[in-house]
Amino acid sequence: MERCLSDPPDGGYGWVVVTSAFFIMGLTAAVFKNFGLFFLEIQSHYDVLNSTTSWVTSSTIAVFHLGAPLASALSMRLSQRAVIIIGGLLATSGMIIASLDLSLPWMYLSIGVLQGLGVSFSWIPANSMVSHYFRRWRPIAYAIASSGECVFAMGFSPFFQWLIDSYSWQGALLIIGGLQLNLCVCGALMKPLPAAQTSIQDKLVLEESRTSKKGTFQWSLLQRPELLLYIVFAILAATGFFIPPLFLVPYASSLGMEQYWAASVLSVLALADLLGRLACGWLANLRLVRNLKLLTMVVTALGVVLLLLPIAQSYWSILVFVSLYGFLFGCVVAIHVTTIVDIVGLKGFDSALGLFMLLRSSGGFVGPPAAGWLVDWTHDFSASFYLSGLCLVLSGVFVVLVDRLVKKKKLKLPDSCTESETTDHPILKADCADV
Repeated sequence: MERCLSDPPDGGYGWVVVTSAFFIMGLTAAVFKNFGLFFLEIQSHYDVLNSTTSWVTSSTIAVFHLGAPLASALSMRLSQRAVIIIGGLLATSGMIIASLDLSLPWMYLSIGVLQGLGVSFSWIPANSMVSHYFRRWRPIAYAIASSGECVFAMGFSPFFQWLIDSYSWQGALLIIGGLQLNLCVCGALMKPLPAAQTSIQDKLVLEESRTSKKGTFQWSLLQRPELLLYIVFAILAATGFFIPPLFLVPYASSLGMEQYWAASVLSVLALADLLGRLACGWLANLRLVRNLKLLTMVVTALGVVLLLLPIAQSYWSILVFVSLYGFLFGCVVAIHVTTIVDIVGLKGFDSALGLFMLLRSSGGFVGPPAAGWLVDWTHDFSASFYLSGLCLVLSGVFVVLVDRLVKKKKLKLPDSCTESETTDHPILKADCADV
């Protein structure tokens, strides 16, 4: 008999997977989110411009996204568990080499390439595992897992600043590399789903409809206009996503705030981000509003908040805008990955996520250096927030277009396919996947 992956258990060991993913998000995305604390240290150490220093972060973002298809393909060929362990070793190696303070090009190689690839190899399979272990509770499960980024970021902000003050930025990177070695432990907990038996009759139908795609990366998904438009949204959103965390601390410092007060802004951002992820994950799980419609609202509001953020000139006014920004950012993050399932289905999720991250890399690669160039040109950190806000508002337009295409496509589906998410019959699932 043919063995194929069982249906999502919606619980059980899935919560161990969610917990493991929680720590993976913390040891990858939270580290990156607080890298703005190192920005001024690295800039002054090498005596370079803002735009030049931004390439360290930009190269990390680019490699993180460019490595996504490879991470997806290796996960299907090997296992998510093995890829996460490899990612942990790569991320640790990158931090250790960066701590040697060889030169700025070596920073691009170590932090950019090794750290970026390590984060990609850990983050992508972790998201995949959560999505495969849950169906009914997928939005809230993903929100809980992704909230690890926020919880760790709250603690990492003062902790990293203390490490820099106590051991220099080089020593801080070495200690962070040691912490990231725990990604290997998290990967070891990612147990693959058990296999399920199917009847011989079902086997024949499944082989006919799925054999050519099973275990292979589905580049053909790029032929779907709704996915292409969603990727355009992702490129614009990525251009704006990675700018504020990088420039918030320099912006606060430029207003005369002490370093620890400026760093505390990132802790408030992380707390608001956490609340946003949990609230939006819970709301998405209620299914009162379509994910795409909800995403349109929150990403547009996020852009508007960033456009208005530069009017804040005091610590408390900055905290107000940062809290709004963090909450809305958390809302976007909570649903923008799981929404891919609404567009291509669970069957194409792994490949679509890889393509999504790969093509989104262009936005993440261009955003920080472009913002750094604007800051150098205008001598005002506010310019970086204007660029970020504009990109996010524009990205919301493309989510509207995707929503219309998905609704139009669903109207053409047979009635039985609307229930395919809740049925356990493999033949019905195969038929609906090909519509």
